[in-house]
Order: sequence, then C-alpha cells, then structure tokens
Amino acid sequence: QVQLVESGGGLVQAGGSLRLSCVASGRIIRLNGMDWYRQVTGKQRELVATITSGGSTNYADSVKGRFTISRDNAKNTVYLQMNSLKPEDTAVYYCNAGITYYTGAFSSTRNVWGQGTQVTVSS
Repeated sequence: QVQLVESGGGLVQAGGSLRLSCVASGRIIRLNGMDWYRQVTGKQRELVATITSGGSTNYADSVKGRFTISRDNAKNTVYLQMNSLKPEDTAVYYCNAGITYYTGAFSSTRNVWGQGTQVTVSS
C-alpha cells in the first residue's frame, strides 16, 4: 500500500559527492520521521541521519559535517547529500520512514523500509 524507493547510489572516488533520494508512494496522509541507514555485508545496519516531521536533524558522528539530510514534504521525498566521501562510507544505504496512510475509510501508521541503494567509494 505504501513503499519507499531509493535512487542516486553509485561508484565515486574518495572526496567526491553523491545525492541519494527516497520517494514515498501510496495513499499517504503524512510522512513522519525519516531516516537513512547503511549496512555493510556482515555488519549491523547503522543509523546515518534522521529528520523529524518538523525538520530537526541528527547525524552519526562518522558523517557529521559531511552529510546533510533534508526533506521535501510536497514531493514525499527525503534526500541525503553526501560530500567528502570516504572508502569507509561504502555500504548499501536504506531509507526508512514512519508513514501514515489511508486504508479504506481508516488510516494506519507503520514503519517502512526501502530496498536499498549501493554506494561504493574507491580510494
């Protein structure tokens, strides 16, 4: 009924930049908190950045000053601008959001994950 689709991943050299996008679709009433996570194979998924419905942001220490999370509520989209990329940023990046949506005559809220987008930073 609702889904998130990420895009913008790819291969970039160290020091370069990428901008990830995550678009929500479905019978959406409201997007609540939205987050970006990343995961390296064999390791736990790591929270990278969060943005509340009011626009407050928070970042993992490892990306502070390099990554910026933002959202466009009119487009149901959250972004992750990644600058000064390092090889250790290589991972699959996942979008996560709390979404309130219509279910017939009612509404429901659930946590939704995107399918992930690969980011590879070469040294």
